[in-house]
Amino acid sequence: MPRQTPARAPEVSADPEFVRLQSERLLAQIQKVIVGQDAIVQGLLTALFARGHCLLIGVPGLAKTLLVRTLAQALSWEFRRIQFTPDLMPGDILGTEILETDPATGARKMRFVPGPIFANVVLADEINRTPPKTQAALLEAMQETSVTVAGRTLPLERPFFVVATQNPIEQEGTYPLPEAQLDRFMFSLNLGYPNREQEERIAYATTRDEEPQIEPVFTKEELIALQHFVRQVPASPHVIAYAVSLARATRPLEQEAPLTLRKYVEWGAGPRASQYLILGAKARALLTGKPTPTANDVRAVAPAVLGHRIIRNYAAVADGVSSERLVQELLQHVREPDYASEERPR
Repeated sequence: MPRQTPARAPEVSADPEFVRLQSERLLAQIQKVIVGQDAIVQGLLTALFARGHCLLIGVPGLAKTLLVRTLAQALSWEFRRIQFTPDLMPGDILGTEILETDPATGARKMRFVPGPIFANVVLADEINRTPPKTQAALLEAMQETSVTVAGRTLPLERPFFVVATQNPIEQEGTYPLPEAQLDRFMFSLNLGYPNREQEERIAYATTRDEEPQIEPVFTKEELIALQHFVRQVPASPHVIAYAVSLARATRPLEQEAPLTLRKYVEWGAGPRASQYLILGAKARALLTGKPTPTANDVRAVAPAVLGHRIIRNYAAVADGVSSERLVQELLQHVREPDYASEERPR
């Protein structure tokens, strides 16, 4: 399918109202194909604007792949889908070197053939159907925006956005993602079944001989500029202190951890969680037309940031205590810092 050239958008501006309107244009294009799942789409856009990566969790058939493909079309970026299977190897993701013979001279030389990781939007489909060794092939790419092959480090083109889909871990033939891999994802978003009205709309739209036309919204340069704007958004010491308090309270050995988390958590979230809480709050503020984030924005992104970073212990599994329940307990327990006692971070 030929790549479309985006219709020219107004000159990129750091004005929050401009960002809100542009994000609504992008959302409108996605909603031409995706029915419902508005919270999931908003989460994807928040992570995209914050220069993070997303993990989508849900049973097969909930349009996870279609959602990511539609987002890539609405961005007019290069898109690659990697189907993770038990026999997938790291070279199938990163690329390999092959030996070529020059037909004119007979000289032999090695040539690198890039893998599907060399794209702007990469869909790691059913990432937990492959062993951890292959899952780990994404670690450097997601953190450093580069890959190392045969001793050479090769940069990846920006913008670079990885979305992985995962079947529920209880399903047969799945492998749990290593904690280091999970920590590379800014958000973990859980997809549920559509309601009856939405399912009727899906059934009607997908059984007709018509295909919605997606109009690209952003060029790569425009989106990169908006990602820079997100990081330039000021966050008050109050918001930063609240985000750090939430992250620290997930650690069972910390004094501020609630009793429920001390009982049921093996390992809590690391410092990256604090960073993603703040970045997520900044991106959410811009997407909703606000010049600066509040503690409400931090609370809004907390389930997606913290849920997959709270590693439950055997007691939690035995008692049926989910990570979602622990995050809600955390949000009820941790109070916002007192404005009067704020100190600017050093």
